[in-house]
This record gives sequence, structure tokens and C-alpha cells, in this order.
Amino acid sequence: MGDIMKVYGYLRVSTQDQDTAKNKADILAWANSKGFGPVLWVEEKISGVQDWRKRELGKLVNTLKEGDWLITPEFSRLARSTLQILEVLAELKKKAVNVYVVKGGQHVNGSIESKVFLTMMALFAEIERDLISARTKEGLKAARAKGAQLGRPKGKGKSKLDQFKPEIEALLKNGSRKDFIAKRYGCTPATLSNWLKRVGLDKLEAKP
Repeated sequence: MGDIMKVYGYLRVSTQDQDTAKNKADILAWANSKGFGPVLWVEEKISGVQDWRKRELGKLVNTLKEGDWLITPEFSRLARSTLQILEVLAELKKKAVNVYVVKGGQHVNGSIESKVFLTMMALFAEIERDLISARTKEGLKAARAKGAQLGRPKGKGKSKLDQFKPEIEALLKNGSRKDFIAKRYGCTPATLSNWLKRVGLDKLEAKP
């Protein structure tokens, strides 16, 4: 009780796009139209495929409290992966933080409309994962047609994850979290981490 509502403007730019003046102006214009107090700015220059928890955004999400506002120019500023955007929104919804996206005028909170929107986002994330899987399987099929030897390696040290290596590599490049991948392929995060080290994928970073 007695906590003052805080309003944050979140801006992320890549090394190719460093101009935040227009985005700031758009955020301020909307905040002023609602009679909000001063906007607290959080800015960072980093690729959107980087795990949001390891960015300034992650620190901001931990700071935000019930009733606070997070305003951002567009969803893609939060992350480049639909899955990661959904994770951020779900975490903020759990904390009862209001989110407003200037592009499209989308207000995400606990309303029915927001629940429908988050459900659609979850669907898009699932479609995104399925497309990655489909592209990977098509690549494997093409490789087999060319005579490449694929599949689980025989002999000592084989793992049930070996046959899914191309798919897992594609998911990692797309920014999927390791706990999600572990669940998808029916193993523990620890087992996945050990396997990634064994096959040389533990240092793999998501591509922008």
C-alpha cells in the first residue's frame, strides 16, 4: 500500500539503428495523454535474439511491481522471437504490470481482450517452433537424397538427443530457451546441457 505507480519507457536499438528520438517522442505523447507522471527510461543497444533475462530488460522486469507501466514502441523491441516476447508478456501479466505497445495501440493487462491476444501469441509461438522443425526435417530429407549419412551415431556415448541435433541447433539459433528444448525432447535441462557440451553446441548463440 502507498507505493507510487511508476512508468517506464523501454527502448532497444541494434547497432544499425541508433535513433531513439522518435520512439521517445511517441512514448511521451501517449504517457502525457494519460496524465502519467515522469517516464523512467531504460535503453540498451543489443540484439533482440539475446535471452531477455540476460539483458537490461530482464532487470527491468524484476524491478516492476503491480500497477506499474511498461511502454515500448513495438513488440519487436522486446525480442526478435515470438516465444521470447510471449515469455516477457506472461511474466509481466503474472506481476500485474500494465504493458502498452505504441505501434498498434496494444494494451496488455488482465482484460479479456488481452487474454485472447496472449492466447494468439502462444499459438504463433507454437507455429514458429513447428516451422523450424519442418524446415529442419526438409533439410534432412534433402541431405539423405544426396546420400549423406544421418541419424543417431552408433556405439558408446550415443544419446536419444543425437537424432534431433539439427532441430535443436535450429531452435538454439532462433533464441529458444534450453529448458523449453529439454521439455520438448523429453529430458532434463541438466541432461541437455551435458549433451550440448558433448556435441559442441554449448557455445552456440542465437542469430540476429
